[in-house]
Amino acid sequence: MSERGIEKLRRKFILVAMVSIFLAMLFIGGLLNLTNYAVSQREIGWTLDGLLEDSGEGFASPRTDTPLSVLEVFAPSYHRDNFYLFVYNAEGEETEFHAGWSRESSGEDAHENVRSVAEAALGRRRDSGRVGVYSYKRAKGEVGGTRLALLDTSGIVYTRMRLLYATGGVAFLGMLITFFLVRGFSRKMVEPEIENSRRQDAFITNASHELKTPLAVIRANTEMTELTEGESEWTQSTIKQVDRMNGLIQNLVMITRSREQENRGKREQTDVSAAVRESVVPFEAMTAQQGKTLDTAIPDGVTLVTDGSAVRQLTTLLTDNAVKYCDDGGVIRIALEQNKRGRGALLTVSNSYADGQGVDTSRFFDRFYRQDESHNIDRGGYGIGLSIAESICENCGGSIEAVWRDGVISFICQLC
Repeated sequence: MSERGIEKLRRKFILVAMVSIFLAMLFIGGLLNLTNYAVSQREIGWTLDGLLEDSGEGFASPRTDTPLSVLEVFAPSYHRDNFYLFVYNAEGEETEFHAGWSRESSGEDAHENVRSVAEAALGRRRDSGRVGVYSYKRAKGEVGGTRLALLDTSGIVYTRMRLLYATGGVAFLGMLITFFLVRGFSRKMVEPEIENSRRQDAFITNASHELKTPLAVIRANTEMTELTEGESEWTQSTIKQVDRMNGLIQNLVMITRSREQENRGKREQTDVSAAVRESVVPFEAMTAQQGKTLDTAIPDGVTLVTDGSAVRQLTTLLTDNAVKYCDDGGVIRIALEQNKRGRGALLTVSNSYADGQGVDTSRFFDRFYRQDESHNIDRGGYGIGLSIAESICENCGGSIEAVWRDGVISFICQLC
């Protein structure tokens, strides 16, 4: 894997880790707030029931014959003095009014301030609920009357808000700290992989150079044998295998260069039309010689901010693959079009391929994969070109896919 691929994998790891931690914090914070809400609502209901039962003269004492439940133990505390009790007769006229024992909540001022709240509560369909910061509960009184209890729950509302803000702040701070920790540790984790990738590239380059010398000697000796003793089946086979090994070495070097290009590719305004057309021209004579048809649909003016050399290499690889694997007498088509609003371009290279039905086209991009399991060398393929093409597309911020339909296989490249 290249350095860019390792870095992309690292970013995905950070994203997955942060999403997981966010979901965990969301669950814990939500559970805390929901528990607090349920406990406080239970306490409010108990208090309002006590007001209605005792006519505002006092609160019913909690049961002492049984142990307190978990909700009762952790129930919030607030000022119970700010309560109000209204008693209405059957005609809806107020007959009694009781207020809490605190100085602020008693007297005519308190009566007038909460009267509008009481009227709003009476107009509600539900027998219990909340009007502003006041919780209410109403019950039928004697002789068809109505009893209405109001409880100032502003303390509970503010407590809920404080808990919500506190959990949100702690979660945000925790996410921030976790992000920097995961980012730092992940960098340490991938450093050995990056170093291994660099060593692998260096090994491929060095091995390629070391292999060239003995192959050159073998070819020279074989050619000398042909000059002195004449050509034979064995000498021709040796030269053919030497050429094949040289081609494989060139492909290995190409892999290394493609990785270097991923790390140092230069993006600039590029005439993609000219780059694609320039890359296709060398294949015209080859296709004509093989009795195949090369058809192009490359309009002028398709431009992108991308790496021009990468576009040329991509087009060359795909066209070379199409020429090699096109059916005899088939058609090779290279098409280019600008995406809507000028954002990106679509490069499609297709060729006749009658045997493509039922083939897993996604495996074409695996390195050293060949559909011909016998590895017939007549076509000269090594199973590397499409893998490099995929890397180039990803490096350009795009994608590539292979699609077979009606005897034609198409490689569709989205360039960004």
